[in-house]
Amino acid sequence: MSSAPFPSDFLWGVATSAYQIEGATDVDGRGESIWDRFAAVPGNIEDGGDARVACDHHRRWREDLELLRWLGVKAYRFSVAWPRVLPHGRGAVNARGLDFYDRLVDALLEAGIAPFVTLYHWDLPQALQDRGGWPVRDTADAFVEYADHVSMRLGDRVRHWITHNEPWCIATLGHELGAHAPGLRDPALGLAAAHHLLLSHGRAVPVLRRNAPGAEVGIVLNLVPAEPAGEGEADREAARWFDGFFNRWYLDPLFRGAYPPDALADRVARGHLKSVEPPFVAAGDLGAIAAPIDFLGVNYYSRALMAGGAPGGRGPPEPVQVPPPGDPTDMGWEVHPRGLSELLLRLHREYRPPRFYVTENGAAYGDAPGPDGRIRDARRVAFLRGHLQAAAGAIAGGVPLAGYFHWSLLDNFEWGHGYTKRFGLVWVDYATQARLPKDSAAWYRDAIASNAVPDEPPPA
Repeated sequence: MSSAPFPSDFLWGVATSAYQIEGATDVDGRGESIWDRFAAVPGNIEDGGDARVACDHHRRWREDLELLRWLGVKAYRFSVAWPRVLPHGRGAVNARGLDFYDRLVDALLEAGIAPFVTLYHWDLPQALQDRGGWPVRDTADAFVEYADHVSMRLGDRVRHWITHNEPWCIATLGHELGAHAPGLRDPALGLAAAHHLLLSHGRAVPVLRRNAPGAEVGIVLNLVPAEPAGEGEADREAARWFDGFFNRWYLDPLFRGAYPPDALADRVARGHLKSVEPPFVAAGDLGAIAAPIDFLGVNYYSRALMAGGAPGGRGPPEPVQVPPPGDPTDMGWEVHPRGLSELLLRLHREYRPPRFYVTENGAAYGDAPGPDGRIRDARRVAFLRGHLQAAAGAIAGGVPLAGYFHWSLLDNFEWGHGYTKRFGLVWVDYATQARLPKDSAAWYRDAIASNAVPDEPPPA
């Protein structure tokens, strides 16, 4: 029994990232990344872990390919580790590092699985960070060179390219809040980093088109719909502020060639910028950033309920994100499927990208194997069902949604949380590296096979 059918050419997939699953951080000439350095500092990772082994995917990728075959996915989104290809960030290509991705792409294609390649999923070579990292314009030049090297090697086979994953996380969590690598706490550096990430994306688009003629090129944003927690003007203002800070700061330059004026004014009011004309924006930058793309990748996990903050200190009151209602995931995030359909409809209405993919959507739950070895992760199944129904609703509303990628294939190194949060369809025993599909994997397999949202529970 199934409901909510999808288009016949809908791409069903799963997603991973290099740093979170590969391990082998000192194998085949790979250089140090900013996350290697960040994880080595005591206190930065919740459980004190690191990604030197992670899911050992660099050695076990063939085993993971069999999981992809079993699931029946039509596409696999993975990232290339920049330090594996260019250990020093620029210069000579490390052939052994690039060979790994060459073999993976060939094997995926042989299995009938389309590779979606993300060029940057947060693992900047430490050598580039030592020269200033993303707040420095030169890093945008280095990224374009890196994109050129990878696409020259793989562009004859890879038909879907993603420049960056979640620039908000890189800029804000990494440079403003210190929660992610490189662990900086300077809003001015965060804004410069965000701009150079967007600039590097726009300048890489024509390079990818040249090296992979006819391929789709896009970018992935993590987007969080903001809603006022109450009916008052202060709460509505807080939601507007969050939307500008989190969503429109990236959407507007990409699709309108300008930063949102109200969000610029917010930054000036808080002392993060001296004027609404940012010093890091050079002539021609915004035109480059707005290079036409073939799709927008949307990472959606939850919404933000916003309330107005109390006055105090210099500048305007700081808005407050209200704790979510209901039973949150292990990340503390509200399960809110309606937000996905509403977000996609809004993006389609206001920005009109030619095509959408949901490039990440998933939930962290710690369900472990029972006495019989089965992992009954019913909450993840419910999460999947609700969000796939929301995706189907968006398609019915006219959104050109072409595919859905569950985050993630495997439990993995979850950045600052280490190994304390499990997002995978497949459970990983980190001591033995054994893989065990959860009930949610069987349910998702049925969804893919039927090209619809199953009504029935997963098989035993």
